[in-house]
Amino acid sequence: MEFRGASAYNQLDFFEQYMNRRNRQDSPNNAIEGPIIHELIGDIQDKCILDLGCGDARFGKELLLRGAKQYTGLEGSEQMAEAARFNLIGQYGTVICETIEAHPFPKETFDLVTSRFVLHYISDIRNLFQDIHQTLKENGTFVFSVQHPLTTSAFVSKQHGDKRGSWLVDDYFLEGERKEPWINQTVIKYHRTIEHYFSALRQAGFTVLDLREGTPKRDHFSSEEDFLRRQRIPVVLVFSCVKANG
Repeated sequence: MEFRGASAYNQLDFFEQYMNRRNRQDSPNNAIEGPIIHELIGDIQDKCILDLGCGDARFGKELLLRGAKQYTGLEGSEQMAEAARFNLIGQYGTVICETIEAHPFPKETFDLVTSRFVLHYISDIRNLFQDIHQTLKENGTFVFSVQHPLTTSAFVSKQHGDKRGSWLVDDYFLEGERKEPWINQTVIKYHRTIEHYFSALRQAGFTVLDLREGTPKRDHFSSEEDFLRRQRIPVVLVFSCVKANG
C-alpha cells in the first residue's frame, strides 16, 4: 500500500518496525541528526515550543526536562499521538492529533518551532514556512531537518528496505512527488532542491543562520562499519532560522 503523511504509523506492524529502527543507537536520527538539532536549538530555558510531526514526543520530554516552559507536539497519526501522550505524562506538554496541513497556526505564540525528518512529506512547503513565520514571536527561531535532497532525487532509487550500499543521484532538478519503498510499504515523499528550501525560507521572512549536511562524527557511532558507510553520502539537511525584527 501507499501512504501519505503520518498515516503509515497507524498500521501496527509498520509502527512497531519503525520504533525498533528509530531506537537503534547508530540510526541517522540518533547518530547524526539528533546531535545537530540539539546544538542548533541551544538554550531553551523558559521557551514555548511547537514540534511539527512530534512522533512519540520523546524529544519533547527531553526539551521539558532541559527547562522548556511549554511544549506542544503536532502529530498526524492517532497511534503515534497516543504514544506521545504517554511519554509526556507528568510533564507540561500537549499533543494535538492533527495533520500539519490542517493545523491553524496561532499568531506570535511560540519562541521555537522544530520539526525533525518530517517536512519532506509536505507538498506545499512555501505556505507552511509562512505559517511557521507568523506563529513565531519576534526573534523566534525555526530549526528543522529533512532527508537530504541527494537521497530523495531519483525516481528510481532504493528498491527494498535493507541497508543501502549504493545511492543513485539523478533527476535532481525535477522536483515533486517520489514513491519510496520503506518497511515493507510505500511512502510518498516530496523532493525539492536545497536552493528551494533556502529561497522559500527567505521569501517567508526568515533569516537563515546555519545549514548542516550531517557530517558524521565517529564518537556518535558504536559501529565502525556504520560510521564509514555514513561518510559516503549526506542523509540529513538541517536549517536554523530566525524571525527577524519586524
